[in-house]
Amino acid sequence: MATSTESNPPAPARSSAGLSALNESHIEHVVVRRGLATPREIDACKAHLAKLVPKEGEPTKNLLEIMVEAKVLTRSQSQRLLKDLSVNESSKKFEIPGYQILDRLGKGSMGIVYKARQTSVDRVVAVKVLLDALAQNREFIKRFDREAKIAAKLSHNNIVNAIDAGQVDGHHYFVMEYVEGGTIKDELEKGKVFDEKVALKVILAVAEALKHAHQRGLIHRDIKPENIILTKDGGVKLADLGLARLTADEKWAMAEAGMAIGTPYYISPEQVRGQVDVDIRSDIYSMGATLYHMVTGKVPYSGDTPTEVMRKHVDKNVVLVPPDHLNTRLSSGLGMVVETMMAKNRDNRYRTPDDLILDLKCLAQGEPPMLAGQKLDSLATLSEGESTEDDHRQGSATSEAEMIEMAGYVNSRNTMIAALGLLLLVSVATNLVFLTAK
Repeated sequence: MATSTESNPPAPARSSAGLSALNESHIEHVVVRRGLATPREIDACKAHLAKLVPKEGEPTKNLLEIMVEAKVLTRSQSQRLLKDLSVNESSKKFEIPGYQILDRLGKGSMGIVYKARQTSVDRVVAVKVLLDALAQNREFIKRFDREAKIAAKLSHNNIVNAIDAGQVDGHHYFVMEYVEGGTIKDELEKGKVFDEKVALKVILAVAEALKHAHQRGLIHRDIKPENIILTKDGGVKLADLGLARLTADEKWAMAEAGMAIGTPYYISPEQVRGQVDVDIRSDIYSMGATLYHMVTGKVPYSGDTPTEVMRKHVDKNVVLVPPDHLNTRLSSGLGMVVETMMAKNRDNRYRTPDDLILDLKCLAQGEPPMLAGQKLDSLATLSEGESTEDDHRQGSATSEAEMIEMAGYVNSRNTMIAALGLLLLVSVATNLVFLTAK
């Protein structure tokens, strides 16, 4: 399962904390220079490291740890080397031409995010740098670069916008808009349950962002509370395009066929199944799951394992408890909207962000939704109409068949009568001839 997290999770305990921010090529040089390992041994360890894919929740290993596991270095050698390198690096800051690194903001599964100043225009930005351990793997480099290029296709007030990208001293980075504020996840972890009007305002902003992405042929594929930022000035920003994909990119889609890409609590059924033809309706589902969590304080489906949770998203026998049943202060209209967003059959969801936006605006104005709740009724009415018409047609067809059968019977009877009449005439004529002859 592929996931994407770029907020500030607790740093995993590890003896070599901070090593990923150093230049590992420098480490290799020092190890060889001190005679601790040969270039061949280092290359073997790097090849092994390149094959490793970090699992969700596990710390990312670095070259020193791999060398210790391979018994190229001892644990004490690794610790002394790390200490020496840390002292040497403490006087230096990671540098990107044109940017002044100010602070480290957080670390995710793919990279470290720094606060920086773009010196040319004197503005504060965020710089995401691919982890050194992952920079040894071409697939991760390709994915990281792809995220930057996809972000560059978007320009919207409700999306964290991309500014620049590049590589320096083996570090792959891309620069994006710096946003001050916390995430929806931060609020939920504090125990907050969002008021309906506030939640609608947030989700409406995200829907507008999705509309912008949809118009450019993109799907986000990881809408969740962690990726929605509430800015200090009251705005809303959709972040993290690490799993975003171009809808029309069939080659990319086929490469990921069968992979459950997304986050278990908010993933759509078709993403769980690893379908190739995932579209904007998957984002609408995930946004519905996020809205559900915001207004109830609970995830739509829970479970002891990610697999169990994902199974519930797919299983048609597992019925979603309407949000307005958990939080009775919610309007029934909101309940209908969420249920429409989270329909397990995507044909029953909103087709586009525009459809969803229409209903969200109705709710925000205190009016019932125009599409949710009426879809099923309309389909039922249409189905009843089709059944009635079919019954009528079937009745007409039956009557017509009976008429044809009756007509056939009448024709047969008339033919028999005509034949008997002809035989009677022949018989009378024959008798007259005999009488005349006598």
